[in-house]
Amino acid sequence: MKPLNADLHCHSTVSDGLLTPAELVRRARDNGVELLALTDHDELGGLAEARATADEIGLRFVDGVEISISWGDDQTVHIIGLGIDPAHVDLLDGLQRVRSGRDARAGRMAAELDKVGIHGAYEGALRHAGNPALVSRSHFARYIVEQGHVKDVKSVFDYWLAKGKPGYVEHSWATLEDSLRWILGAGGTAVIAHPGRYRLSKSERQELFVAFKDLGGRGIEVLSGSMKEEEVREFSGIARSFGFLASRGSDFHGPGESWIDLGKMPDLPADLTPVWSQL
Repeated sequence: MKPLNADLHCHSTVSDGLLTPAELVRRARDNGVELLALTDHDELGGLAEARATADEIGLRFVDGVEISISWGDDQTVHIIGLGIDPAHVDLLDGLQRVRSGRDARAGRMAAELDKVGIHGAYEGALRHAGNPALVSRSHFARYIVEQGHVKDVKSVFDYWLAKGKPGYVEHSWATLEDSLRWILGAGGTAVIAHPGRYRLSKSERQELFVAFKDLGGRGIEVLSGSMKEEEVREFSGIARSFGFLASRGSDFHGPGESWIDLGKMPDLPADLTPVWSQL
């Protein structure tokens, strides 16, 4: 049987993507995606438009979200919720609390960038975001590229916005417990996003996986747009040892700005149980 072309991690203009929810859904269909989840950062506002478009063009759609959490020593980790009820009150309230800190963080980031010669960053990032509650590092990165400081968004993170760089600002997001409570309460399945991207030691990562599973977490992204082949092998092994469901998501943000396009990843290893079997 031909494997399902599922893409369960992508972003629209409602958070930090470049395409509207409707444009994103149509691009996914044109790329051969058969099952799509929109997982905007800490925001559910694009789901209705995405689902309506998916229904119109005959694409299977899953309501999703990507929740920012703080873990360990100032490490930001992302937990995806799939198959959630977008009207669930506790989830909506929790995400509102998470978003409320973004504008204050953006002001602090702009002040730090100003010290190293990047001026007007708050206003520039806000112009890209459109909403102070949604301002993210990606919006700052687009402004910095626009100003000609570097050639692409990845370089901005390398020089200014990653942890330890001049424009990085510590911030407290939700807790792991919060994210799991909101996702499970909304009837969803919780998945750890792009696990290879976090700067965690092996013991710290093991601690995260154990805590995640103990709290009711079910899945892990075995395939993500940013993963190398050796990471796919590593996290396939983690999925087997923990009994995690395996997820597949491009983490697509927009043309020319993402590691890989919607629906263009390899198939999951055949012996893993895909997360969509439980959705």
